[in-house]
Amino acid sequence: MILLYVFGAVTLINCAYYLLFAKFSFSKISNKTQSEEQPVSLIVCAKNEAENLQKHIPFWLNQTYSNYEIILINDASVDDTLEVMEHYAEQDSRIQIVNVKNNEAFWGNKKYALTLGIKRAKNDRLVFTDADCYPASEEWLSKMVANFSDKKQLILGYGAYERQPGFLNKLIRFETLMTAVQYFSYAQAGTPYMGVGRNLGYTSRLFYEKNGFMSHIKVVSGDDDLFVNEAATSENTAICITPEAFTYSLPKEKREKWFRQKRRHYTTAKLYKPMHKFLLGLYYFANLLFWILSGIILFTPLWMFGLGIILTRFLIQYTIIGKAAGKLKEKDLIIFIPFFELFLILTQLSIFISNRSEKNTQWK
Repeated sequence: MILLYVFGAVTLINCAYYLLFAKFSFSKISNKTQSEEQPVSLIVCAKNEAENLQKHIPFWLNQTYSNYEIILINDASVDDTLEVMEHYAEQDSRIQIVNVKNNEAFWGNKKYALTLGIKRAKNDRLVFTDADCYPASEEWLSKMVANFSDKKQLILGYGAYERQPGFLNKLIRFETLMTAVQYFSYAQAGTPYMGVGRNLGYTSRLFYEKNGFMSHIKVVSGDDDLFVNEAATSENTAICITPEAFTYSLPKEKREKWFRQKRRHYTTAKLYKPMHKFLLGLYYFANLLFWILSGIILFTPLWMFGLGIILTRFLIQYTIIGKAAGKLKEKDLIIFIPFFELFLILTQLSIFISNRSEKNTQWK
């Protein structure tokens, strides 16, 4: 009977998080517009991204927003990245290039390159994306920028991955979906904790007020989530989930490459604010315990009660996460939610163990 009580308590914690996520899942999509287009700087940092830049610069140049510049940062690339940038800069005066050369003190640190790009920007409002990302529409920039105001200085967008065949693609998109559901929900609840550099906006004023990336300049990752964790508040943060404002990029095709990428990303979580670390850790631990105890209780005389608890939890999960998946254009993932959740928990556990024994020192 004690096992059933413990299982019920763990499931109750699970469901409490889903009720938090419901704040995002059932919220209305805001389609803000602005009567006057304020000047904005689109900033893209690229390291050995010649091929992606060739494909994606035209998307950025083709935005309907009329008042913007593009800051292209070449972070000490050894391929034709700089040449591609220069080719487009010759054709369009909106493009400005920041060429970062090999500097031993900051070698491999994207934050140093981004800082130089931010200093080069003429405008206070900044929007960021990655070289391997393209916008969902020509309205992307205008939709993101419309969320800025005198109070709202930090905008969280959705950076999705292209839909492709295969289990790994669905797992990557499910992980991206669940991460987004969490950081959007926390932001709407008044405690924003992260964003993704694939689709992010903030003001240079906020950047300088927080001394940029100085508090975590030596950490390889975190130019997006660590800055947001430090700078975001309930008053200065807004979310942008209009489908036209999504960005898309190609997911990794091999599990090993995706695993290395997530290992690098997860190293920053230990530097989050204590409250965020506790809440995120409790969510993961409760999920892990739910699956462990589910496997145990179904083989006890109390299996019928356990099954009822399991089905209730899955119903709540399907309802809330399914609604969020529809909102973020990931409907094909809904039917497999519990299956992907289990695989993701095991993958995250594996990443945690790996990160305890090895370190990554470069962003690319």
